[in-house]
Amino acid sequence: MSATNSKKTRIALLFGGRSPEHSVSCVTAAGILRVLDPEKYQVVPIGITRQGQWTIEEADPESWSLSSGIAPEIKPSGESLQFSHTNEATELIGHSDSGAMRSLGGVDVVFPVLHGSFGEDGTVQGLLEMADVSYVGSGVAASAIGMDKHFAKLVFEAAGLEVGPYEVITDKEWQRDRQACLSRLSRLDFPLFVKPARAGSSVGVSRVSDEAGLVDAIDAAREHDPKVIIEQGIAGREIECGVLEGRGSDAPRTSLPGEIEVTAGADTFYDFNAKYVDGGAAELTCPAALPEDQISIIREQASIAFDAIAGEGLARVDFFYTDDGRWIINEINTMPGFTPVSMYPRIWGETGIGYVELVDELIWLAVNRKTGLR
Repeated sequence: MSATNSKKTRIALLFGGRSPEHSVSCVTAAGILRVLDPEKYQVVPIGITRQGQWTIEEADPESWSLSSGIAPEIKPSGESLQFSHTNEATELIGHSDSGAMRSLGGVDVVFPVLHGSFGEDGTVQGLLEMADVSYVGSGVAASAIGMDKHFAKLVFEAAGLEVGPYEVITDKEWQRDRQACLSRLSRLDFPLFVKPARAGSSVGVSRVSDEAGLVDAIDAAREHDPKVIIEQGIAGREIECGVLEGRGSDAPRTSLPGEIEVTAGADTFYDFNAKYVDGGAAELTCPAALPEDQISIIREQASIAFDAIAGEGLARVDFFYTDDGRWIINEINTMPGFTPVSMYPRIWGETGIGYVELVDELIWLAVNRKTGLR
């Protein structure tokens, strides 16, 4: 426990970041700020600007909520933060533009609600490991694998899970021979979903119904990531399952499955707007209307996926359930959103673990997990 307040767990809530999901991260932070019990926790809100500056921010959740359609954003500050690690302790140090320095004390645990690149992909996790600070969520390798849709599919297949048909186009391949890249896609059936390989929240994702739209969709995805994955559309129901790390050596805990149905139109998909802005654009049914044996299967497969990447803390695993009874894993999210309309807390709520209890449990898991190799 930090010396700053021996009766409370001191939490550095890390949000914002350099990814296109900067504002989503701020909204997630607002949700968590609303439920952290001030009798149990002392919160140090740390924002990361789009340029990468770490700053002390307001603890008021209203400052980071979506209001009137305006996306919240971390602004540059006259003081930057960094972790300073010594043999005795790790503390936060503020550095002002004038050269002045001040100590903000130590923290017991970091809660990094960073989505996408430079946050959910193992980069911040590596920094925290080097600073010897406990943190919520998966470690370096699991975060990196979970963030990269290509590598995650390879790991899932190795674990015996079924993945849908896909192709990957790297930056060098696209620059070297676009036509060769497009030719490879001929083995996939339309519609296709073109995605940045290492982004989340449906940022940069396009649904393509014919060859004419492929180049534009690939270029749109490349604005967010030079590595692009093209997935064949799967005819099936979209089912999600939450995973919560077990305590000690216990197996991962899994939620009841939830089903997503986009209500805005037949040609739409579960995009950024449906996830974070328009609460009426998608409907969640939890538990999904499935036979009991199929509910058991998806929960087991979600646990397998979590263990396959060596997940820790939390994850949401997304599947397609086909008409012929197959489960096809789509992706795993190692830091799913916690906004008021986010699916992860909602499906756990339906399973019997409310928002406040869920956040408390994630903090407990982090505080009681050692840093370093494990």
